[in-house]
Amino acid sequence: MKHIRGGVTAPSGFTASGIHCGVRRNKEKKDLALIVSELPCAAAACFTTNKVKGQPVVVSAAHLANGVAQAIICNSGNANTCTGEAGIAVAQRMAELVAERLPVKAEDVVVASTGVIGQLLDVTIIERGMDALVEGLSPTGSIAAREAIMTTDTIKKEVAVSLELADGTVVTMGAIAKGSGMIHPNMATMLAFITTDCAIAAPMLQAALSESTRRTFNRISVDGDTSTNDMVVALANGKAGNAPIVAEGPDSRAFQEALDEICVELARLIARDGEGATKLMECIVSGAVSEDEAVLLAKAVISSSLVKTALFGSDANWGRVLCALGYSPATVDPGKIALAFESGRGYLEVCKDGAPIAFSEEKAKRVLSDTEVTILVDLGLGKAQATAWGCDLSYEYVRINGDYRT
Repeated sequence: MKHIRGGVTAPSGFTASGIHCGVRRNKEKKDLALIVSELPCAAAACFTTNKVKGQPVVVSAAHLANGVAQAIICNSGNANTCTGEAGIAVAQRMAELVAERLPVKAEDVVVASTGVIGQLLDVTIIERGMDALVEGLSPTGSIAAREAIMTTDTIKKEVAVSLELADGTVVTMGAIAKGSGMIHPNMATMLAFITTDCAIAAPMLQAALSESTRRTFNRISVDGDTSTNDMVVALANGKAGNAPIVAEGPDSRAFQEALDEICVELARLIARDGEGATKLMECIVSGAVSEDEAVLLAKAVISSSLVKTALFGSDANWGRVLCALGYSPATVDPGKIALAFESGRGYLEVCKDGAPIAFSEEKAKRVLSDTEVTILVDLGLGKAQATAWGCDLSYEYVRINGDYRT
């Protein structure tokens, strides 16, 4: 497996486009994206577990029920959520607009929206931009598409890899994502779109995506809020020409490894780009009695507002980490916990057997001042471990969300 360029258009048979159509007021910001496959695809998705679901989520879940899709249309600037039956009609109309201009069935179009909640999306704005959107479809269109799905994002979230299957066939996988705030998923992230030219049965693709989601997107948090519009969608068009993956074996394992690589990279980018964030926080919990409990503990640490603010201040206030571990529902023996901080600027042990270790505050400040910091927790109870990703909490987060609608 190797990393390549190209995002969602790296795999054979995919084109993409992104334009400004007017959903967002700033004309310099793209706000409408389209991803299209030459052929109908095996499709899989994971959606938000929030009981309040965006109207595009409802429509897309119905369209993907048969495991087939061929295109994804996504707008930013308006989430089309809490908009009732009128919002459902808007999401359905967005799919129809694609079908009217391309040889794609409306029911094979995934619809996604992100932005302000509680405002009906004016679909005529989308309609006016459709001709330009379709005309812009290109094998190099991933950059424009990834820009069009961004809201408060500040960095690109794009990745692609190629891998060789057992028969020598090289297949490619690419992805784009958006996510910066309202990130505490239990399924996916804000939005992530994954494409591949690998031939794989829809049930196998769904199983692989669900597993990758469990290991990656379900282990990030920026602010503890689970979005109403979260979705991660994977499309596989089979253009690589490999023998279809229909059962467990070397090819399914290679595919899973590549998908995991894609999703880990996207999850880290989303956590790193948390609204107002200055640092990526990684928490690795080892020595747990089970992986599920390790996940609960790691997420408790990266979700703690007090841990996040200590990280922002480069303060080695490790008692806050133990506090977060202690209120998690997972098994913890305080007298066995070991804790250390690590970054590109050094490694620092601060706690062993639940008791403090003398350390240099100057070195602690240096280690924690890096842009990526890892919190290493050893529970001393078992052999299971898990990793979760988050970010610090800064003054800028409040400013961004205090005037989000304006």
